[in-house]
Amino acid sequence: MNDVLERLRTEAAGSPEYEGLLAAGPDALAASLTSAGRPLWARELAAYRLGLAGDRRAFEPLVLLLNHRDPPRCAAAAEALAVLADPRTARAAAALATNELRTAYALQPVRLLTALRAPESAPALIRTLSRLLAPNDPYWRVALACVEGLGALADPRAREVLTRAQSHPRLAVAATGALRALG
Repeated sequence: MNDVLERLRTEAAGSPEYEGLLAAGPDALAASLTSAGRPLWARELAAYRLGLAGDRRAFEPLVLLLNHRDPPRCAAAAEALAVLADPRTARAAAALATNELRTAYALQPVRLLTALRAPESAPALIRTLSRLLAPNDPYWRVALACVEGLGALADPRAREVLTRAQSHPRLAVAATGALRALG
């Protein structure tokens, strides 16, 4: 949490709005999410704080941030969504993880799916990993997160895709470990 707040403080560049949002209550934070003209750091701070407080008004802004091109924003959104425990989170994370047009930004949705252990988790990770096993696919980090996630979930439906992942040099060790976790 401190890393997120420090990053946002830096982005705020001394704006008094930062301290105001840091001290604001839930209703003021929610109002700031719908106010026009707010900078991205302010929206993120409001959504992050609401998410950590379990306020479901943060769900949609956090999902948008989970799909952002900036990895620290995605990681902060995933952290807050995990705490928020909104029942829509797994479906949203699965949609982002399996979106072929957004694979470059799928790392945090994949990790979130693993943490959630929802019914959507294993099928989404299997689908994503299957697509990323193509030769020379540039998203090996996302594929590795899928392999690690499937190992953590220990879902037997992943056996076939994990067996195929063993033939990829960057995934082989993790895939072998994940297959062991399946028993």
